[in-house]
Amino acid sequence: MSVSPTLYDAAGVSARLLKGDVLAGARAIRWLDDRDPRGAQVIAAIYAHTGRAHLVGVTGPAGSGKSTLVDALVSELRGQGKRVGVIAVEPSSQQSGGAVLGDRLRMARHATDPDVFIRSLGTRGQIGGISRSTNEACLVLDAMGYDTIIVETVGVGQDEIDVVSLAHTTVIVSVPLDGDGMQAFKSGLMEVGDIFVMNKADHPGAENTASQIAKMLDLRGDRVPLLRTVAKTSEGVAELARAIADHRAALDKAGEFTRRSNRRTRTQVLALVRDTLGERAMAMAGPQVFDWVERRQIDPHSAAAAIVSALGGMFERTDA
Repeated sequence: MSVSPTLYDAAGVSARLLKGDVLAGARAIRWLDDRDPRGAQVIAAIYAHTGRAHLVGVTGPAGSGKSTLVDALVSELRGQGKRVGVIAVEPSSQQSGGAVLGDRLRMARHATDPDVFIRSLGTRGQIGGISRSTNEACLVLDAMGYDTIIVETVGVGQDEIDVVSLAHTTVIVSVPLDGDGMQAFKSGLMEVGDIFVMNKADHPGAENTASQIAKMLDLRGDRVPLLRTVAKTSEGVAELARAIADHRAALDKAGEFTRRSNRRTRTQVLALVRDTLGERAMAMAGPQVFDWVERRQIDPHSAAAAIVSALGGMFERTDA
């Protein structure tokens, strides 16, 4: 008698999520976010089934209406018959370390749609606008067969550029800004976007802000779409969906879709190497290294050298 795959072991979760099981996908992402060893086992089992989804990063300053825009974009893509996954990166709860779940609550109208998967992830102190497990969560949704995966970053201004190393298409969202706001926007985000959106285009100052963004984009020397949206009424959202599809087509034609996927893979591998080696080195060097620095017995550079030296000793013992 055959036994149905369970949600308590990596093999069962892997088998179920490859069939699109939402509960299995949620369990896998939870394991990955908690660094449960079963999460890595799931990735090993499903990785060969990834590489098809279009990853769209949506980023921009806090208060630009990213969540409302993503919600409207999901509706537009579903109207086109696409299956959509959303990873909403949120500030971490001070108590639990998890996401505060604001974006997932705002997108609650999609909760009963079996072809929409929405998950909030906490940053857990990570800078750059995305969480440590965002990339792996995208692999899970990719393996589950979602056509488009939207990653909405936490609103932390000019630090939100890590999403570029993850997404195939990066959408930069702005709102009517004053002079100081425009300067901050320019310094952090102007060079990294594939599509720019002037959201809340019905607000005073929108045309002036859009004009300034257009002038800055001219300095880039390439043709970058600048769209106007009013997310709360879905105005301009169909045009945004079309621009995203056009960008995907252009990436495919130039072979850039694969190159960006490969770049993301290399970034993920190196991040995992840094995390793994750092944790092992600290375990071998011991917490007393920090005590020595705090008591001014050694300087930070010497402490770092001691930690690296401990790691070198591990390799020497491995080779012996």
